[in-house]
Amino acid sequence: MAACIHSNPIIYMSNRINQILAFLEDTPNDPFLNYALAQEWWKAGDKEIALSKYQWLVAEHPNYVATYYHLGKCLIDLGEKESAMEIFEQGIEIARSLKEQHALSELQSAKLALEYDED
Repeated sequence: MAACIHSNPIIYMSNRINQILAFLEDTPNDPFLNYALAQEWWKAGDKEIALSKYQWLVAEHPNYVATYYHLGKCLIDLGEKESAMEIFEQGIEIARSLKEQHALSELQSAKLALEYDED
């Protein structure tokens, strides 16, 4: 099977966003679909929309651990380092309580990197 090559990445991302939005019509609260949508918006450069979706995920699906890492990174990119630190700390507590070792490790590393960056 040949690899799929997209000559126009903007159209490809727009199509992916539209596909996810279509899926969300049937299951609007699905955390995976909302997370995927936030990721696609971030990649497309719609950072404020991505930020609001990540924040919604933390409020509505606090145990969806992957959100904390990406929300924290989003906040760092937007210059909100204190908020990012708080999100990493929240995510660490959730990951610890759920015994999500991979997410815990990523969040601890991100927090440590941010602490060193602030020094």
